[in-house]
Amino acid sequence: MSSLQPVRGTHDLIGETQRRFAHVIETARRITGLYGFDEWATPIFEDTRVFKRTLGDTSDVVSKEMYTFEDRGGESLTLRPEGTASVCRALVTNGLTQSLPQKVFYAGPMFRYERPQKGRYRQFHQIGAELLGPAEPLADAEVIAMGRDILQALGIARDTVLELNTLGDIESRTAWRAALVTYFSERRDELSSESLNRLERNPLRILDSKSPQDRAVVEDAPLISGFLTPQAQAFWDDLRKTLDILGVGFRENPRIVRGLDYYSHTAFEFVTERLGTQGTVLAGGRYDGLVSEMGGPQTPAIGWAGGIERLSMLLEKAPAAPRPVMVVPMGEGAAATGLTVLQALRGAHIRAETSYRGNLKRRMERANRLNATHAIVIGEDEVARGVVQVRDLDMGEQTEVAMDQVTTFLHGTFLHGLSQDA
Repeated sequence: MSSLQPVRGTHDLIGETQRRFAHVIETARRITGLYGFDEWATPIFEDTRVFKRTLGDTSDVVSKEMYTFEDRGGESLTLRPEGTASVCRALVTNGLTQSLPQKVFYAGPMFRYERPQKGRYRQFHQIGAELLGPAEPLADAEVIAMGRDILQALGIARDTVLELNTLGDIESRTAWRAALVTYFSERRDELSSESLNRLERNPLRILDSKSPQDRAVVEDAPLISGFLTPQAQAFWDDLRKTLDILGVGFRENPRIVRGLDYYSHTAFEFVTERLGTQGTVLAGGRYDGLVSEMGGPQTPAIGWAGGIERLSMLLEKAPAAPRPVMVVPMGEGAAATGLTVLQALRGAHIRAETSYRGNLKRRMERANRLNATHAIVIGEDEVARGVVQVRDLDMGEQTEVAMDQVTTFLHGTFLHGLSQDA
């Protein structure tokens, strides 16, 4: 058993790593709550059609990366590779398309069969937000501002840049697609075999190619800005103006694309240079046709997802481990009283621990290993007199306190410490 290791592309969340993860999730939960978002939790596996229908057969996720299996009942199931499709499925199956808008926050594991590397795992974790219902540019701006606020609350906004693009409306993309087909068809001999296949099925995906061979061709491909309808141009102008009002800085990047037809208008990414090639930490866009792909009505929507692994790597330092109060009963006569004090502390929302064995020296060593703030020492003499000895392990001071006043004393001490730190 000692040779067993985590499966390749997975990792354990323990100690500092877990505290970083929890901090990212709790911060995102708090900020999205300020914007009126409620948390949803969907299953980690879905009917395979949920993802094939929404991500497209030509996508790398569907064709190469999904964990798909047949269960004992013969159903094809897939571990979710992303969260948006599951949220849209939940919207439809729970009959919520008549109760719009819906503001959804989620957090949890996702699964893709990829080559593991720094910041990229086969089981990875995301926070995400979806605003379903509004079609106005204000919704896009608000969702982007919320993502920026999370990065600010985490203290990493200064390490990221918001890159922004428009995908236009369907008329804009139809004209742009035709221009791309013409452009890439004239350069077929310069494209990779994978992009040649995409040229027939989904030419927009060529723009996303990571192949150096394709990148040289993509460099001079037509931009959508030359094909925007007046309505799409107005949406794009309104979005940028609203972001300016909200104080959200951005730079335009016309090469940010989304290859599926249900994406429209806004596409954006918060990127960093601190993580090497895995530079995108939070990204999203508008997907007005996705809910209808799930069998629901045409429903405007905008959302984003952020990688918790990458966000936590950007944190300047891990949140400190919580510091307990250590209860140290000495002698059989103090054991029962020690338990009573221990539970009283926990009932007063004070993190408290005790040692299960050992003399005073060993128990105090454990208190130091746990970085305890105080040790409450209870001997048989203290039991007889109804008191405890409270040792401040930072200051080295000891105070005798009435047993029924311990929680009040500690609360006052903690508050005093906070005021001293302020």
